[in-house]
Amino acid sequence: MANPLEDPLYYLQNFRQVLQWLGQRYADLLDPDETQFIQQFDSLPQASQALLVRMVMRKGVHFRAGKLNYLEIGCTRAAAEPLLRLGWIDEHCPLSFETLFALLQKGEILAAFKPWIDNPKGNKADWLEGLAAQFPDSRSFAAWCPELADTLYSLSVMDLCDRLRLMFFGNLYQDWSEFVLADLGIYTYEKVEICAESRGLRSRDDVQGFLFLHACQQAFEAGEPVADVLAHIATLSTDNPWLERRRAKLAFQLGQYCERLAELTLAVQIYRTCAYPGARARLIRVLERQEDYAQAMELADAAQQAPESPAELQHLLRVLPRLRRKLGAPALPKVKPHEVSRLDLALPQPLESVEICVQLHLSTPEAPVHYVENGLINSLFGLLCWDAIFAPLPGSFFHPFQRGPVDLHSEDFHQRRAALFDACFEQLADERYKTTIRQRYVDKWGIQSPFVFWNLLTEDLLEQALACLPAAHLRHWFDRLLLDIRANRAGMPDLIQFWPAQNTYRMIEVKGPGDRLQDNQLRWLEFCAQHQMPVTVCYVRWAEPAL
Repeated sequence: MANPLEDPLYYLQNFRQVLQWLGQRYADLLDPDETQFIQQFDSLPQASQALLVRMVMRKGVHFRAGKLNYLEIGCTRAAAEPLLRLGWIDEHCPLSFETLFALLQKGEILAAFKPWIDNPKGNKADWLEGLAAQFPDSRSFAAWCPELADTLYSLSVMDLCDRLRLMFFGNLYQDWSEFVLADLGIYTYEKVEICAESRGLRSRDDVQGFLFLHACQQAFEAGEPVADVLAHIATLSTDNPWLERRRAKLAFQLGQYCERLAELTLAVQIYRTCAYPGARARLIRVLERQEDYAQAMELADAAQQAPESPAELQHLLRVLPRLRRKLGAPALPKVKPHEVSRLDLALPQPLESVEICVQLHLSTPEAPVHYVENGLINSLFGLLCWDAIFAPLPGSFFHPFQRGPVDLHSEDFHQRRAALFDACFEQLADERYKTTIRQRYVDKWGIQSPFVFWNLLTEDLLEQALACLPAAHLRHWFDRLLLDIRANRAGMPDLIQFWPAQNTYRMIEVKGPGDRLQDNQLRWLEFCAQHQMPVTVCYVRWAEPAL
């Protein structure tokens, strides 16, 4: 098959593909400027189209003509003329000195500003603060550097192109490089049938709402006062559950920030109205820090009646005894966790990680040990349930570069696909699941998935796992994954040891000197012990070197 990158205008073809996709699926969402841009772009000379796309796909918005040299475009000035006439690029854009400084080389700065530089033999970075203080105004590139035989082109349509990118991907973290990575075969995506009605953003209000929350996030990260950011996000009116989750997540981040600054009153205010998972547990914690034990206790009692997740319940089991002591209430009987076996090892301090050290120490030809962490169980789940995960449900897939459905972490992810997952799990009742997993391993090799760790899952590991892991244990793990995908994809034991001759196994969580079990690891260990799945915690200390 021909390599798409052999076409020197591959990037232009990709950009045209996006515009065509948007014209077909989002025509009713486009504003007049966006519609006009798509129409006018199509009528431009090919060289002008290519030059614009080259700039859009590069970092920043200011580009020196002398650095825009592309064989497939030819004369940069000629290609730029139609873009200048449309106002899509500007050669007279006012620049602050800081912006200009980043565009000039050290020798060019010396030539233009040497009289104002205290130490001409110093580093370029050392000059910025002093020069910027002496040149507080903004000027065009030509006005700053009249002696330079170069032109600066500044993109005027970058915000518009970012909006188009948002509508295509449904987010702003994916960019134009997705096409190149796919063309190179670095990333391969499952081909999901996408209906014409399936869109990440359903209305123009959704587009504006996303951009609004993105601007609020940037303002928060730039240091705008939390109270101001809170006031801004409260003004958003939307009926889009996805945008509401984004707003709740930002509010949760604001609350955590207030906690770190000990602004507890504001943190309480935020958490009381925040629907993001974990907000209630944080509120209980902050009330306790404020010594408002009665309110904290009331909220914790209510949460215990209907915990939102195992993580919250774990937190409550810690905080409730402490609150009861503070309020003088009688202690409740302690819930004894299931016993987990323990292995203590004294090993020579290694050059490798402690997990690799234990793996090498315990592994034998008859009982191989693999360093899998979260990769094995997630991968087996992802292979068995591939069709359910990639089912083309409305609102789950809306562009060709998705490694999984956009509603993967939604509360109703499992519910919407319950029949599909049931069909997958029915295979665990007989040997069909092994055939399915083996075939998917071959058919889907390398395709992006939110669960499958292709770099970990060798054929030997897969066969040992299918031979030694009971189907009933797989069902327990898979059911727990679906209860809370975001939380339960992590925290699994580091190592797994197989005894292929006996078709048995054990999982091993490794802890080096001074390390302790994290909460999500404790939850997985308790779960395994509860279901009689063999798991061990290995505590390592470094042996003293022989004298």
